[in-house]
Amino acid sequence: MTFTALLLHNPRFRRLWIAQVVSQLGDWFNAVAVYALLLDLTGSASLVAAMMVVQLLPLAAVGPLAGAVVDRMSRRALMIAADLARAVLFASLIFVNTADHIWLAFVLVSLGVVATAFFEPARSAMLPDVVPRDHLITANALSAATWAVMLALGASVGGAITVLVGRDAAFILNGLSFLASALALWGLRVHETHQHRTGPAVRVRDGLAYLRSHPATMALLSIKGVWAVAGGMMLLLTVFGQRVFATSPGDTAARGIGVLFAARGVGAVGGALLARSVQRLPASRLRRLVPWAYGLAAAGYLALAHAPSLLVGALAVVWAHVFGTLLWVLSTVLLQLVVDHDVRGRIFALELALHTFMSAAAILLTGYGLDQLHVPPRTLATGLGAFFLLPALVWAFADRGSRIADRLH
Repeated sequence: MTFTALLLHNPRFRRLWIAQVVSQLGDWFNAVAVYALLLDLTGSASLVAAMMVVQLLPLAAVGPLAGAVVDRMSRRALMIAADLARAVLFASLIFVNTADHIWLAFVLVSLGVVATAFFEPARSAMLPDVVPRDHLITANALSAATWAVMLALGASVGGAITVLVGRDAAFILNGLSFLASALALWGLRVHETHQHRTGPAVRVRDGLAYLRSHPATMALLSIKGVWAVAGGMMLLLTVFGQRVFATSPGDTAARGIGVLFAARGVGAVGGALLARSVQRLPASRLRRLVPWAYGLAAAGYLALAHAPSLLVGALAVVWAHVFGTLLWVLSTVLLQLVVDHDVRGRIFALELALHTFMSAAAILLTGYGLDQLHVPPRTLATGLGAFFLLPALVWAFADRGSRIADRLH
């Protein structure tokens, strides 16, 4: 099924997708305005870096608790509540207008990210109740492509609005975007299978116990966590754009960074389209794509590390993120296929927590390597690219072992 057909013929998914579009547009819209606010009021790049970490770590801290709530309550109602909370919190950034009020920006953004920690696992966990099993690849591929488009569109529109009409207007429009998301979800009617469970109360530790008794699910959970090491590569893209590919006086940092981040978005869209092309494969064959995706993404990053020009570097980034996005979609779909519906929220919350923690750690370690250890950017990029060969080998050997075991039985 094509993206257009899914949106036209599945009104429930269409509402869920619209909610994703407007809320993620608001996320990127808000990020630009917040970074501009911090720089205008303080001139401190360190505070911007701290805000980037604040936008990640609450997801990891709150994730396990959020998962238990997602598996206990109506996921639709929880998403609406999260949208309403984010609308108020992010619009309230208009009250931060002096350097003395910067602390309030950190509090408001942190609480907004906590709301996101409930929204995203609920959306992922509810998707199999909205989309038939054989359309899950298409739905998740469209979600991944949407994220990439919102990254480019939200950042560019957010920057333009901030410049043209000011930060306060950007914060108000961001709040309105979350109200639009809540409105789209309000009309969503879905039978939420987890609410018809019987048995003991939902507990966080039950999700961990489920993983211990399902090691294959734990392996699937690790896919995004390992790929999150690519967070360090996101920091390197700014350095490559600023230093490595700026070879003449006419080259500006913004030009190189913009090209490389645009390449990231193009690669993500390509990966979503590639994922849609394998939608009819059974779960066993989808798992066999995981080592190939890791290995081909590693090849892209290794090519970036040795790229002689910005154009070649951008093509390498496109290549890497085609297969990185394929990994992302495969991880989500495989978990949706194999995880029991009444524990799905906790599993996706744990996955989100692991991914954000690993991404934040990779960013901080890469920054430390650049600034404190003075490791050349190309050397760090080579190391990160080579790193992804390790999970490629692990998954390849695991898959080979499972096929040998199947033949023995």
